[in-house]
Amino acid sequence: MDTSIRVVALGGGHGLSASLQALRHVSRNLTAVVTVADDGGSSGRLRKELGCLPPGDLRMALSALCDDTEWGHTWRDVLQHRFHTNGPLNNHAVGNLLIASIWEQLGDPVAGLELVGRLLGARGTVLPMAMVPVEIAATVREAGGTTTVWGQSRVAVTTGEVTAIWLEPADPPACPQAAAAIEQADFVVLGPGSWYTSVMPHLLVPELNRALHNSKHRVLTANLVAQHGETENMSPGDHLRVLHAHAPNLTFEAVIADPFAISDLDDFTTAAADLLGARVLLRQVGSARAVGVHDPLRLAAAYRDAFEGAIGDVG
Repeated sequence: MDTSIRVVALGGGHGLSASLQALRHVSRNLTAVVTVADDGGSSGRLRKELGCLPPGDLRMALSALCDDTEWGHTWRDVLQHRFHTNGPLNNHAVGNLLIASIWEQLGDPVAGLELVGRLLGARGTVLPMAMVPVEIAATVREAGGTTTVWGQSRVAVTTGEVTAIWLEPADPPACPQAAAAIEQADFVVLGPGSWYTSVMPHLLVPELNRALHNSKHRVLTANLVAQHGETENMSPGDHLRVLHAHAPNLTFEAVIADPFAISDLDDFTTAAADLLGARVLLRQVGSARAVGVHDPLRLAAAYRDAFEGAIGDVG
């Protein structure tokens, strides 16, 4: 398979890191488009104090793409290092502080991420989903009725049933380079990750939504486990139905799923085919060492099969 194919991965946090670690084995032309809704922890504090984009998910994507050398691994570990103190630096990640400081120096988030990528020898490009921080809001159904939950950190741990999500602002300015990369990509990969707070926000940015509809080929990666809080009581098929409800005209060539993670294969396959127009590609992609964690090499093989199945060998 031609490794010069252009691949764009959408997401945030650990899910996007997993897909990037796999995709770097498949493509030498890789772009990550990262959500900018985080309002908790180190990222939330910097966002509130400096008014900048939350850097944490962007840092994790850069770290996943670091050069596979002692230099790259050393700088990855530096970026991921967190302070543990009794003072104001507690829980701040070094990479978050570095990225925020470079943004202040350059006044350009994209140029700042490119500079940090050069420091890591990153094997790909990392771009923000939007040029301003966004807030995720959700309608949540609980025993006492329906309420609105504001903020990524709160939506992620809600104990009720999320019935809808939206962004504030509703039409944030998309990163132009991100929209262009999606439209020009040979393949766009969505998921795995926190469904409501990392995967679906990209669909709610109008410019990115249009770019996705104009993209050539799309592949969806199913999660291995439901997430405590936001998707705790959702089946794998429910994940597909929720995505379709928020982007009803978006189709996919394939949905990659681990057979050990699908409790009702008929339901999942029907939802994938009828709602997303996709075939289900069953592959064992979970790690043998940790529950709920994707194995990079297994997932890379699944992506390769999905890409070749969609259009044959690109090249």
